[in-house]
Amino acid sequence: MRLDRLPDRYTDTSAYSYHVDTDWYADLDRFRDLLSDDWPTADLADWHAAQSFLSQEARLIDQGRFGDWLDLFAGDGLYWIPVTPGGGDPRREVSHAFDDHRRLTDRVYWLRTGLASSQLPPSRTRRSITNIETVDTPDGSRLIRSVFVIHENRAGVTKTYSGWYGHVLRPAEQGWQIRLKLVNLIDSEQYHENLTLVF
Repeated sequence: MRLDRLPDRYTDTSAYSYHVDTDWYADLDRFRDLLSDDWPTADLADWHAAQSFLSQEARLIDQGRFGDWLDLFAGDGLYWIPVTPGGGDPRREVSHAFDDHRRLTDRVYWLRTGLASSQLPPSRTRRSITNIETVDTPDGSRLIRSVFVIHENRAGVTKTYSGWYGHVLRPAEQGWQIRLKLVNLIDSEQYHENLTLVF
């Protein structure tokens, strides 16, 4: 839905996420299904481009450059950490994180204040990304699946998180933008006391 076609009450994006509608959830269902499909082997150039994108994103997060990381997202992008393995249905099920661009902007601002008690001191992270697969869709999107291991150290405590990422990228003027980042923790349905770090 285009912003210029919205009723006036929805143009204040501090109160509404203007793109979260029935069509948006239908896209999310389609992406979730596509990310679980079998894919053909990617050619080397596409695989290398996918690896480069994931490496750049990982470096921005590990360096705490969250504003630059936010710039990787499309205006109607989503950062989703489901509780249900593989995604589930966010219309009916709780998620660890379900952040549209407005909520992601809030998250980044909150991290930059230095006042978030759950991030005092801030987490230091390093992540490894492997098992990269990629495929392009007929509508021009690029899908990427990968396996991650994240080591977090905060206040002298080290934790390790693992799982798989599902990225849906959309072509933009300068490279690709994230339409969906799906973070599937291997223990997603278990209790997690602190998931304030960026995955």
